[in-house]
Amino acid sequence: MDWALLLIIAICLSLAMAGAWAVQRRTGLSGWIDTIWSLAVGLGGIAAVLFANGDFGRRIVSLTLVVAWAVRLASHIGSRTLGRSEDPRYAKLIEEWGDNAAWRLFLFLQIQALAAFILVLAVYLAATNDTPFPGLLDGLAVLVAVAALAGEAIADLQLARFRRLPDRTGVCEIGLWGRSRHPNYFFEWLFWCAWPLLALTPSPWTWASLLSPALMYWLLVHVSGIPPLEEHMLRSRGDKFRAVQKRVNAFFPGPRRNGELP
Repeated sequence: MDWALLLIIAICLSLAMAGAWAVQRRTGLSGWIDTIWSLAVGLGGIAAVLFANGDFGRRIVSLTLVVAWAVRLASHIGSRTLGRSEDPRYAKLIEEWGDNAAWRLFLFLQIQALAAFILVLAVYLAATNDTPFPGLLDGLAVLVAVAALAGEAIADLQLARFRRLPDRTGVCEIGLWGRSRHPNYFFEWLFWCAWPLLALTPSPWTWASLLSPALMYWLLVHVSGIPPLEEHMLRSRGDKFRAVQKRVNAFFPGPRRNGELP
């Protein structure tokens, strides 16, 4: 473990989220926060891979996957933010914080920097794995990561197509959205499930890579993902969204209940 490298990455992530705070305060658009966060994780992951000393093939795969993830997610959120679309989750928090919004948002983003470090740590542990590549777990990891990247991209495209429809007063149940109320969140979590498969060895340190999928599941399902977004949907869509809640799983894609596809 290169503790000096990890410390430098942690400091850089903290500075990046301080910059995201400044951008949000200047523009009033919270979407830039997640755009910068995605790029920060990506750049942290790149640094982790470049300075790691694991198997060369696994490092190349790790680098490719983290770059693909960061570019796709940052470009998606960034293009949405350029359209002046505000994130309802951040908007609700800022409204609730009132006069204390500035400093509370700063602290909140430093917590996001810590979350980013945990994800980058998983990338680093994968890149330091010197087990000969490829192995069975490596192949499974690549399949999981590619499926997750593709699934999230498809979910985002399906939601964008729904938002272009003349009647946007309903709730999206197109494609993957008819099997999960938040398929983009599911595939985001699934992507981070690939990293322990690339990282795990008998060394006890590598088990820390399991923190990345555990953290993402907790954040998306219980904290900053589904709960505030569904609260927003209930306020804006009311009974239409309550009906969707009864027939579509919240997170894991699965069979619909009490209703066919619209």
